[in-house]
Amino acid sequence: MINGRAPWSESLSSLRVPNFRLFTVSNILAMSGTWMQRIAQDWLVLQLSHSVAAVGITVAMQFTPMLLFGLYGGLIVDRYSKRMLLMLTQGTVGLLAVLLAVLALTGTIQVWHVYAIAFVVGLVTVVDNPTRQVFVNELVGPRNLRNAISVNSSVFQLGGLIGPAVAGILLDAVGAGWAFAINAATCVVTVLTLAALKKSKLVRSPAVPRAKGQLQQGLRYVVRKPAILWSIVMVAILSVFALTMPVILAAYANDIYMVGASGYGLFNTLVAGGALAGAILSTRRTGVRLRTVVLMGGLWGALQAVAAFMPSEISFGVLLVALGVANLLFITAANSLVQMSSNIGIRGRVMSLYVLVLLGGQAIGGPIMGWVVSSYGPHVGIAISGIVPAIAAVIIGIHLARRHQLRIRVSVEGRTPRVTIVRRIDGGFTA
Repeated sequence: MINGRAPWSESLSSLRVPNFRLFTVSNILAMSGTWMQRIAQDWLVLQLSHSVAAVGITVAMQFTPMLLFGLYGGLIVDRYSKRMLLMLTQGTVGLLAVLLAVLALTGTIQVWHVYAIAFVVGLVTVVDNPTRQVFVNELVGPRNLRNAISVNSSVFQLGGLIGPAVAGILLDAVGAGWAFAINAATCVVTVLTLAALKKSKLVRSPAVPRAKGQLQQGLRYVVRKPAILWSIVMVAILSVFALTMPVILAAYANDIYMVGASGYGLFNTLVAGGALAGAILSTRRTGVRLRTVVLMGGLWGALQAVAAFMPSEISFGVLLVALGVANLLFITAANSLVQMSSNIGIRGRVMSLYVLVLLGGQAIGGPIMGWVVSSYGPHVGIAISGIVPAIAAVIIGIHLARRHQLRIRVSVEGRTPRVTIVRRIDGGFTA
């Protein structure tokens, strides 16, 4: 795919589309509420159970439905109105947030309540998340899709910047219940916004009729497209290991630095702040290549491994910002490459597989990393969570280089080393 950078004046070009602009404003509130609920939920479980492993189980309960049923969510997305599906899913998530709020505010909440509600939210996510991914194309059309994906990522990280910070304050001041209540309110705003969109301006994709073998068709399509396949493999590895950071950060806040709920919120805010910076940078990129996805995934893993050796809370916090930048650059590159490499008629199924490994991987990784942290400590946990993806990126990079008969050539011009990737042609190599 062609790679390059757009001028700064075009960094937010997709927001010139009125429907997308309205959706983005409501999405900022929705993502802030989502992050608030996740932080409050994890911290509440930690306080009720006094176990980091229990936090890992909570993560697993929320993401296991995607692992089990994610591909079926893609079929639903390809067959029905994306706007109507989002209204239904957001309305359901809002009702579940109300239930959590009532249980927390009345003091009757137990760990199993959080597990059960997290699992039902996960079931809703099976449809909500791939729908949200594909709906962006209907809002802006193919011309603005790449920029809209980056803007969407910026909004998600802006929510990750606001939500954890507010959640940390609320957890210390009034408890988790009000964080859940605010998330319920943001879901109402999202539903009302979706209802207000101008349907005539949507770039609708044709519904895919029912037919046998549609799941297998989607899987075969992914396997035949190396750019999609290897992007999804990298996402799977990073989601199992690196995306378990909330579990690890809870342990750092509670056991290493002893900074409580507000500190836990701050750690997550630092990651989101770096990610927001990465998202803003990504809006200028006009294209992306597979090697960018692999490189950013390896960088993310390497930085996360280095975090284990930070000597102080300040240096740890600084590295969390860098982690956020690498995280977002990887996620945006992978998301863009997968969406833009797939045909619109099958994109729902492709994105459901992408979301399956992105969220379902956390269902596997949450309990694993929770056990590692409980057994060997947060330093070992964060080191493993970074080393494994970094090694995987190196192995995948070597495999792709050999497959395409590529090698790295290092030359020196004056005193400046120059690194280029060259391709083998008729017994020789060419840049």
